[in-house]
Amino acid sequence: MTEQVLTHLDEKGQARMVDVSEKAHTERSATATATIFMQPDTLKMIVEGKHKKGDVMATARIAGIMAAKRTPDLIPMCHPLMITSVKVELTPNLENSSVVIEATCKTVGQTGIEIEALTAASTAALTLYDMCKAVDRGMVIDQVKLLEKIGGKSGHWQR
Repeated sequence: MTEQVLTHLDEKGQARMVDVSEKAHTERSATATATIFMQPDTLKMIVEGKHKKGDVMATARIAGIMAAKRTPDLIPMCHPLMITSVKVELTPNLENSSVVIEATCKTVGQTGIEIEALTAASTAALTLYDMCKAVDRGMVIDQVKLLEKIGGKSGHWQR
């Protein structure tokens, strides 16, 4: 096993932003997911469009897209990227009373876009929670994870 280096720390252990100026611009993409579990009646209300706050799924999708674009404002040492695409899909799962969120982000740049995808999926889940908390405070956001990343020096990685 090769030794892993924490690239956001300098030789003195102090936080730093990684210098990517010498890296090549390459096409990169990443897909992340999050799942929010809720009461069956809460999911039914969302799916049937009966929430008094409006289209909860559309709002969560927009929030995920906006969050991907604001990732460097939220995560220290994260490079601002020229994001070329953000896609956020929300899929209700009636069998286990949940909504599965999948976010895919793309860029052509010098560093990866995994954090943007994770931020999009997480924020969409948080938005669902926020909009539905008045009827279901017991919701659980779970299984936030990277599914795949493509591009850059490390190539293709898939869970």
